[in-house]
Amino acid sequence: MTRETATGEVIREPLAVGMTRHWEVDEVVVDAKTEFQHLVIARTAQGLSLFCDDDRQSTEFSQLTYHEALMVPALLLADRVERVLVIGSSEGVVCRMAVEAGASVVDHIDIDEQAVKLCAEHLPYGYTPEELAAAERGEGPVRVRYIDGYEYIRTTSERYDIVLVDLPDEREEEAQHNRLYGAEFLALCKALLTPGGVVVSQAGCQTMWRNTTLVRMWQRFNEVFDTVAYYGSDEHEWAYLFGRADEVADPTALMVERLPACGYRPESIDDLALVGNSIPPYRVRNS
Repeated sequence: MTRETATGEVIREPLAVGMTRHWEVDEVVVDAKTEFQHLVIARTAQGLSLFCDDDRQSTEFSQLTYHEALMVPALLLADRVERVLVIGSSEGVVCRMAVEAGASVVDHIDIDEQAVKLCAEHLPYGYTPEELAAAERGEGPVRVRYIDGYEYIRTTSERYDIVLVDLPDEREEEAQHNRLYGAEFLALCKALLTPGGVVVSQAGCQTMWRNTTLVRMWQRFNEVFDTVAYYGSDEHEWAYLFGRADEVADPTALMVERLPACGYRPESIDDLALVGNSIPPYRVRNS
């Protein structure tokens, strides 16, 4: 039974077959149908929250934990952090992190211009409207372009120390962004890396009733990369994979060693978190 909220609004987020999470909405700030998705920014018990096609993408309460788990291991595993490519991640949080870590060029590619602009206008984290406008003009280290990430990866001659892919979860049904999860796409990302560079992707959920994407991505990363590192957030429900084209004997030890010198100072990750969250779930490792 769904309890009605003060506004009468509930967002029903599909989790798995037969499972739905209900988000009680105190206020709908934005309800927009962009060219690519249905986007809602609403005030929930976790503060201002972003939903795309009913899937929670980030919330004011937990977004930093999510984005640090995505970006910080990549900052530590890459030999340099000078040139970074971000595909998706409409809020712009990881672009800010890359700059703080020392990147001089951050190319942010997102197919949905309206989504990026709405996030900057209404979310209290990530880009401000002024920062986004400067990035759109190419003023400063961050350069925003509204184009298809797959086509950019396929055609660019640029090279990067980190290639980061942050998209809604891979769908069982046909979806435009599914092709950015495949082994062919990961191989294209790998081809853009500088020596010692890293490809990172949001890879799905660790729980056994929602781990289909993670199992697939674990198999694909191990097919494409000679070194694969895993980070499963201990305070969120998402897992991330990191790939290098060369062999690194102990990627977790390397990340721990580099943490004290990292230009970006994480608030939700320390050396024990790096060690404790580096082992994929049993069902993933044995898939």
